[in-house]
Amino acid sequence: MQTKPEKDIELRNKVNRETARLPWTELLKHFAQGNVVWIADTLDLVDVAVRISHDDKANISRWMEAGLLAKVSDEQAQRWLETNAELWACVVSPFILVQQQKAVATSVH
Repeated sequence: MQTKPEKDIELRNKVNRETARLPWTELLKHFAQGNVVWIADTLDLVDVAVRISHDDKANISRWMEAGLLAKVSDEQAQRWLETNAELWACVVSPFILVQQQKAVATSVH
């Protein structure tokens, strides 16, 4: 029996521990296989991973329709390669979910 994704604390903690920053070059092989999924920085990477693990079709479809979740495009891959990008990544087999670092607001003094 599956629990509700928002209540699956054990899986959430596991995904959080296994999330790491990786250079894009280490993910190219997986990109070539079509297994890398981009997550918009407005979403929480761990929450998305947990919901994908639970096959939460409603939220996944909603995010895809809103352009917040998609397979990495050739353009994204090229840009990340050119800029030596590092991305947050976690595995939800067979996919690797990636997310760019969230922009940090700077304060003016």
